[in-house]
Amino acid sequence: MHTSLPHLQVPDQPAQPINTGSRRAFTLVELLVVIAIIGVLVGLLLPAVQAAREAARRMSCSNNLKQLGLSIHNYQSAYQQLPMHGGGTWRDGAALDTNTTNRMDLSIWVGLTPFMEQQALWQQISNPLANNGGAPNPWPAMGPETTAVAYAPWTTEIATLRCPSDPGVGLPSFGRTNYAACLGDSLHYMDQGPLGIVNRTVYSMSNLSTHAQQAAAACRGAFISHQSTRLRDVLDGLSNTIFVGEIATDLGDNDIRTRPGIGFDSPPGEMLRDDPDACLDEGFNDATRPQFWLPGAITLAPNEEGRGFRWAASGAAFSGFNTIRPPNQEVCFGGNSASSHGVASASSRHQGGVHVLMGDGAIKFITESIVGGVHHHSNVWLGGTGDNAPGSPSPYDLWGALGTRASHEIVSDGF
Repeated sequence: MHTSLPHLQVPDQPAQPINTGSRRAFTLVELLVVIAIIGVLVGLLLPAVQAAREAARRMSCSNNLKQLGLSIHNYQSAYQQLPMHGGGTWRDGAALDTNTTNRMDLSIWVGLTPFMEQQALWQQISNPLANNGGAPNPWPAMGPETTAVAYAPWTTEIATLRCPSDPGVGLPSFGRTNYAACLGDSLHYMDQGPLGIVNRTVYSMSNLSTHAQQAAAACRGAFISHQSTRLRDVLDGLSNTIFVGEIATDLGDNDIRTRPGIGFDSPPGEMLRDDPDACLDEGFNDATRPQFWLPGAITLAPNEEGRGFRWAASGAAFSGFNTIRPPNQEVCFGGNSASSHGVASASSRHQGGVHVLMGDGAIKFITESIVGGVHHHSNVWLGGTGDNAPGSPSPYDLWGALGTRASHEIVSDGF
């Protein structure tokens, strides 16, 4: 006989909690510390990022100049001469602003368009183009005057002519350019050349012999207004002669580098020629902001005549520069427009200097501190005497020597 054991009741054990680890949120102080650390890191890295971006922009700018150098040499190979600064068409008796001719006011960039991958634009320029705005219809071959805003090619922005460091864009400019032809180390006859064309008008056809003599003595750059030059004319050596340099375009802020001061020339053609830094000597710039004109102190070029505002125009403010004053100095003209003569130095939005294209295709970065001689020294010209006489070395030392093509100056290595 089996007896059953009594069922033993095991008391319930309380459930043991599962230890998942303690959780604790950030305190406000910790969060602020993290944010502060991130801010410091960003502050440290941002200048490096900006510097890297500017280095990339400078490299792109240098590449643009390299392409322009190749274009110039290809043009020379095709036509046995350099593109003319102030070339184009002329029609005797044509009134100003009738747009039946461009009045020999084209920059070197117009002829170079097919050599810098702008064949379509060149086709529009070199052939008559339909004009929907009125007479003449069509626009003439090689285009109308460079002031014709309705002519589409003149308002076209060409990427190869723009430095990415320059923020200038839009009206009142047409198509901007950051690169200009070197016109030498003298402002005398820099706008006229041997034809005596001033502001798109020939003022004295009877004095062509005098004009030619004046231009031969004073126009000493690789390019001469209204006259063709060749590589063989560069007797100083292509590696010692600047062909093209940078110019900053105007932003509408009265910058002395980009908004030309005009009319400072009495008697005509003499004051700035004999005292190139007269605009600053007279205190026309703001003493508290030396890089800007003092409001009302000097007559400024109209808004539409800012530096680099017309890629197709040969006016000195638009597409020319000289090596009288060092880079990033004032633009001060003796005439009454941006197409006139005057001190027009190279300039850029890069820190400390400008890029230049040498005749052999090399790209150099010229600092603002380059040796520039005595800035108020008179230019070399036909009526000059002593060290201002025709054929004299440049009075503006290394910077001036680099701007001349045949002055037989010695340029040291590593400039």
